[in-house]
Amino acid sequence: MSMLSALALSNPPPPGKELDLFQLVLSSGGVVLFVLFLLIAFFVVTTFVIGFKGYQLVLATRETDQFLDTFWQVKRLEKVYDKAKILRRSPVAALFRAGYLELARLTKKREAGDAAAGGNSDAESDLENIERALRRAAIAETTSLESLTPLLATVGSSAPFIGLFGTVWGIMDAFRSIGSRGTANLATVAPGIAEALIATAIGLVAAIPAVMAFNYFARRIKVLSGEMDTFHNDYLNIIKRNYLN
Repeated sequence: MSMLSALALSNPPPPGKELDLFQLVLSSGGVVLFVLFLLIAFFVVTTFVIGFKGYQLVLATRETDQFLDTFWQVKRLEKVYDKAKILRRSPVAALFRAGYLELARLTKKREAGDAAAGGNSDAESDLENIERALRRAAIAETTSLESLTPLLATVGSSAPFIGLFGTVWGIMDAFRSIGSRGTANLATVAPGIAEALIATAIGLVAAIPAVMAFNYFARRIKVLSGEMDTFHNDYLNIIKRNYLN
């Protein structure tokens, strides 16, 4: 047995001196404690946002699939509109509702004889109106889908640096305390360093799920945006071919 092993066995650590993480958090200094509670708040908020956005996107994807099945199977726009009114979470259904309402308004205007003569120019003008309605609806739905995701990006990019700030401040405070005592050993250094490193650990705990969730949600939103763009073009072609001749 080596001399170091013999010394370790002859001088075991005193009982009750293990580092308690929860106690270290509560015993942290003012600045480090503020950083820790800020990071914990970030973690709680991002957990709520991840759950909410995940539920929102799952419903949006599911109802979009249901709406597209109805749209391509049912021939009458009135029945498709009745289905679209039920699927309130689908962004594609929202586009259809906006385009259908604008088409109904233009159809009533034509029937009332308010449109000027010259069918081609009127058809082109009506198609532009429907396209603008679809574009406005697409912007509104994209904004709704992207809501709260910037918060995830902000937490993911800033939490590690906030934790690092708490760590640096805690280490500075620990060394200042050592300097005031005039002595330094493992028993006096370890608690202060541990308090400081907890800030970085909690910062990473808050940042990693936020970054992963942001990337996943960005991909899901991109897929839904692509479906909206495709439906936008298909719907305009159907309107132009069957209703604005």
